Amino acid sequence: MAQELSEKDLLRMEVEQLQKEVKNSRAPISQTGKEIKDYVEAQAGNDPLLKGIPEDKNPFREKGSTFCTLLLLLGRASWLEIAWSRMP
Repeated sequence: MAQELSEKDLLRMEVEQLQKEVKNSRAPISQTGKEIKDYVEAQAGNDPLLKGIPEDKNPFREKGSTFCTLLLLLGRASWLEIAWSRMP
């Protein structure tokens, strides 16, 4: 679409966009930075990346260790086969 417009049309569109943007209200970074900091600190207790996920609710917990131990005890797999199967 941009190739179809003349340079004058593109400049007109840019000026219109800048006129819209200049009307936006702006707040000082000292104020907004403090608000963001306060919000992040208030939400930190609910953040699983900071406090972790309980083991019983973690869908990505390792499930194979008991099964691998059973295979080793039954002699169905060697420790080397199990270690190899866990390689990424």
